[in-house]
Amino acid sequence: MRQELYKAIKLILVPALLLLALAGCSTQSVGETYPLESVISKDGGQTSRIYRAENKTVPEVAQELSAQREPDEISKEDEKHMFLVYADEWYHLQQDEAKPSDTLIEVDSKEFVRQNYNPPFLEGYILASILNDLFDGHKSYPGTYRGYTTKDVYKPSGTYRTPTAEEIKKTPPITTQGTGSIIKRGTKGKDTTVGADGSITKKAVDTPSGKKGKITRSSSKSGSISDSSSSKKSSIFSTPRSKSPPRTKVGGSGRITKRR
Repeated sequence: MRQELYKAIKLILVPALLLLALAGCSTQSVGETYPLESVISKDGGQTSRIYRAENKTVPEVAQELSAQREPDEISKEDEKHMFLVYADEWYHLQQDEAKPSDTLIEVDSKEFVRQNYNPPFLEGYILASILNDLFDGHKSYPGTYRGYTTKDVYKPSGTYRTPTAEEIKKTPPITTQGTGSIIKRGTKGKDTTVGADGSITKKAVDTPSGKKGKITRSSSKSGSISDSSSSKKSSIFSTPRSKSPPRTKVGGSGRITKRR
C-alpha cells in the first residue's frame, strides 16, 4: 500500500517540478511588455530602441525587468538613471524629463554604447571592470551621449526616428492596464470592432428576414406565444394533459379505465 502511494506521489510531483523549471527558464522581452517609441539602427551593429513605461518609476521598472531576465550587472538604485547590463545589450532606464511619472527604457547594443556613450558619465553607475572590458581598457572613445532624455544636448552619432509600421508590427500587442482591452499597434484607421456597436460585451443579433418573436398576454389572463410571421397560437397556461399510467377501479372487477 505504501509503495503504491509513493508511486502516485512521484507521478504527480515530477511533472509539476518539470513545469516549474520550464517556466523559470522562459524570459520575456521588453517589447512584449512596453510600447516601442523610437529607434536608431546603423551599420556595424549599432542599435538603440526606446520603450515607455507609463506611471512607473525607474527603480520599479528595474525590479520588474531584472525579475523577468536576470542581468549580469545592475547599477545601484537611483530615481533618475539605472543600468541593467547583459551580455548582448544594455538597458538604460531613465526618468522622462518631459513626463516625470514615466520611465523610458533604452535598449542599446554593446556597440552602440561603445561608440556613443560618454565614459565618465557611465563611471557613476557601472563598475570600472565592466567599463574596461567594454572600452578595451582605455577611454579614448569620443562619445558624449548620456541617454535618450538628453539626446538633443548630448547627441548620438545617429538620429532617432519614429518606428516604421513593419517595426511596430513585429512587436506583440499589449493590454491596457486595468481595462482588459487589447490594443493592436499600427491598426489606426482600420475596423477593429468586435460584436455589436464595436463592443466585445454586446452580442450581435442575427434575425433572418427581420422576423422577431414576442410574448403577448390577453385580457382573460391567459398567455400565448406568437410569431409575427404566423397566426398560430398555443397557450402556455392551459392545464397539461396527464401522462400518468391508467389505474384500476376498486371493486375487483378488473376493468381498466382511462382518465378523460
